[in-house]
Amino acid sequence: MNVLGIETSCDETSVALLSDGIIKANLIASQHFHVKYGGVVPELSSRAHLQMVTPLVKQALQIAEINVNELDVISATAGPGLIGALLVGLTFGKGLAFSLSKKFIPVNHIEGHIYSGFLMNDKPEFPYLCLAVSGGHTLLLLVEDEMTIRKLGTTIDDAAGEAFDKVAKMLGLGYPGGPNIQKYSEKGNADAIKFPVAQLKTPYDFSFSGLKTSVLRYIQNNYEDIKNIPDADLPDIAASFQKTVSDSLIKSVKKALKQYKINSISLVGGVAANKYIRDSLAGIAEKHKKKFVVPDIEFCGDNGAMIAYRAMQLFKNGKNFGLNYNAYPSLKGDEFI
Repeated sequence: MNVLGIETSCDETSVALLSDGIIKANLIASQHFHVKYGGVVPELSSRAHLQMVTPLVKQALQIAEINVNELDVISATAGPGLIGALLVGLTFGKGLAFSLSKKFIPVNHIEGHIYSGFLMNDKPEFPYLCLAVSGGHTLLLLVEDEMTIRKLGTTIDDAAGEAFDKVAKMLGLGYPGGPNIQKYSEKGNADAIKFPVAQLKTPYDFSFSGLKTSVLRYIQNNYEDIKNIPDADLPDIAASFQKTVSDSLIKSVKKALKQYKINSISLVGGVAANKYIRDSLAGIAEKHKKKFVVPDIEFCGDNGAMIAYRAMQLFKNGKNFGLNYNAYPSLKGDEFI
C-alpha cells in the first residue's frame, strides 16, 4: 500500500511516501526566513507552503519511484496548526485525491507525533507512556493501542516549546529558542540557579508560565541592562532553565509510572530533539527497566512521514473519511487541540 503524507501545519512543508509502512521518501522544506521576525508569520508561512507543496510531491514520487496513479491513500494534516498553512496542504491533498479517485484521510497533527516512534526500527510496545512536547503542546498520554489514546495530563498555560522560545528571546539568543538554549546550556551549570517547578493540584498537568516569569524576574533583579546580559552569565541561566523544564516533565512521568503498567516510554515532538531532556528521560526509563523510544531528529519536528504513517494506521483500522471533512478531531474529541 502506497501512502502519500502532506504536512503544512506551521513553518515546515513536508511530503513523504510510505510503501507498505516503509519510508521511501521524506522531504522537508523549512522556512528559515521567519528568523528575522523572531517567530512564525502565518501569512508568509502559507505563501511559502503554496510555493513548495507541488514541487515536493513531484520530487517525493520521483525518489520513491512511484507513479502518482499507484498511490492508494493520500493524507494531509487537518489540525491543529495555523489555519492558513493547514488549508494549503489539506486542500491540495483533497484535490489530488479527487482527481485520482483515491482515498483521502485527514490526520490529527498530534496523533502523527504520538505514533512517530513507529517510524523507527525499534518501536514502542503497547501500552506505553508518550510525552508529546512541542511549541504548541505539552501532553502526557497513555497509548494503549493503535486506536486508543488516554490523555493523562496537559499544560494549563504555555507549552514547553513556547517557554524555550520566550526565554531565549529574553536572553537575546534569537529564534528558534530550543536549539539556542541547548547550545548555551552545554557550557553552563544546570544547578547554578534554582528556578521553581510549578506545583499543581492535578497530578499529571504542567505549567510553564510561572517559570518564564521567574527567569524574567531573575534577569531584572541581577542586571541593570536586561537587554545586555554578559555573555559569561548566559550558559548558567540557559542550563538552569533547561533543567527546570526537564524536571517538570519528568516529575509527571514518574507519577504515571507508579500508577500505570506500561512497557515503553516514548518522547515525541519538536522538544524531543533536546539532548538534555532526551538523556534525562532515558535515565528514568532505564531505572524503571522500561523500553525508551525517541524518534530520530528528522522525525521529531513536523514531517510528512508521521502523517502518512498515521493515515496508514487509520486506513487499516477501517476509518473512512469523505472529502467533506475539513478537520479530523482526535480519538477523544478535541482534547489534543
